[in-house]
Amino acid sequence: MPRSQTNNKDAYHLILEAIDMGIYKPGDRLVESDLAERFGVSRTPIREALQRLETQSLLERDGRSLIVASLDHNQMAELYVVRRELEGLAARLAARHATDEEVRVLRDMVEADDALVDDPVALSRANRRFHEQIHLASHNRYLVQQLDLVHRTMALMATTSLAAQGRGEIAQSEHRGIVEAISARDEEAAAEALRDHISIAFMTRLKQDAGRRERG
Repeated sequence: MPRSQTNNKDAYHLILEAIDMGIYKPGDRLVESDLAERFGVSRTPIREALQRLETQSLLERDGRSLIVASLDHNQMAELYVVRRELEGLAARLAARHATDEEVRVLRDMVEADDALVDDPVALSRANRRFHEQIHLASHNRYLVQQLDLVHRTMALMATTSLAAQGRGEIAQSEHRGIVEAISARDEEAAAEALRDHISIAFMTRLKQDAGRRERG
């Protein structure tokens, strides 16, 4: 692979990871020279990466500047509708296609993540890995691509629903139910369990936002 293509790929994923980790939050301005210095790459791949992120609606224009995009209430609701259906489909296909080894990995993830329920940031990262493992277990590359885009857009939300009081333990219980349905090869139960999981996460986030508005 030519060096320019490698740099472009690296710059894109480095910026995306920084947004996902909250280093750059919605509304933050991204400057080519600052990013190039931070990540140790030239400005050309940074520029190409920013253009790609803008095309994906992860960045937006503020005059001549590019800033990390933010989601309004309607955009968030639309995103959760799409996520709920796609995640449900992934669980259904995982129940059909996942290997025994993939099911064991999912079960091990849930057990390991129980230790993170008091650390919302770490649990959020683990939660994403868990969902990505289900996506892969669906054995459908096109679905994986669409869910990857959905999860990238989720990074535009400044907080995680897992930060809500008690949500971590409840989410872990929901994860266990999803894995058990996949392990039992019950496609309908797996799809329903994951759709319900996403719906509860959405309701939790709505309550968080309502609380912030009230305090504001």
